Amino acid sequence: MARGLRLGLAAKNQEKRCGRRATVTRVTQLGEWAGPDGGAATNRAWWDERVPLHLTSDFYDLDEFLAEPDVLRAFETAEVGDVTGAHLLHLQCHIGLDTLSWAHRGATVTGLDFSAPAVDAATALAAQLDLPARFVTADVYDAADILAGETFDVVYTGIGALNWLPDITRWAGVVARLLAPGGFLYLAETHPVQDVLDDDSGSTFDLDYFDAGPIVWEEEGSYADPDADTDANVTVEYHHTLGEIVSAVIEAGLRLEFLHEHDCTPSQRFDTLVRGDDGLYRFPAGIPRVPLLFSLRATKP
Repeated sequence: MARGLRLGLAAKNQEKRCGRRATVTRVTQLGEWAGPDGGAATNRAWWDERVPLHLTSDFYDLDEFLAEPDVLRAFETAEVGDVTGAHLLHLQCHIGLDTLSWAHRGATVTGLDFSAPAVDAATALAAQLDLPARFVTADVYDAADILAGETFDVVYTGIGALNWLPDITRWAGVVARLLAPGGFLYLAETHPVQDVLDDDSGSTFDLDYFDAGPIVWEEEGSYADPDADTDANVTVEYHHTLGEIVSAVIEAGLRLEFLHEHDCTPSQRFDTLVRGDDGLYRFPAGIPRVPLLFSLRATKP
């Protein structure tokens, strides 16, 4: 698994297979846990508590990261291109491993996350690595206001981010405000089809692709440490279709350069997947494939 991966629905389905104590509730209206903020406070408590677990976990393997600070997937670096001298903003950055990987490749980076403990951890890692990075605590929807009109050459969002957001149209509008003219959004994310397939083989639709949620999960531990004792165990997540995401980006005034679908994923989402030499998981030869990730790049005119 990629150390910098933030997992959402896909990982939770996998954890259920592994015997984790999990209760999943689908709700059609914002209820007790989602609340008027769409679940942000509930989710923030979940992430805040898990930061110390993630910093000491084998999953993130910070000793290895400090020795070689680059956890980006090859397709990401190829599609983004050379970032030397670029000002890059990473939204929903968690403890900053992807963010600092871009800094290691030559960008001047800003990471933004709603979890103050995560931002503190990312800031400390940047200091240890002596990389040009700053980290800001803010909700992603408030990013343009918190950064006071600052704009960037690249706005990056990595795998496992959009499922935490109730309003993709609003998110795309924030991204557009954060981009300098000629700058671009680069999004690499779990393909929405992956989230609705059966856990075992990934060969049949198990959930409703068009059910946006909110989806309320309650389970102990973390994807980085399934056996950890934790208190904040509820999350509120959302399912966004590919059409919804792409349409939101275009409606925000960005020009779509490409939309790529990938047959690989950083985790063994389904039992049938096999790990390749590049560390990514794919369906074996002879098994019909479905898209597991997607990436897009969209430029601000």
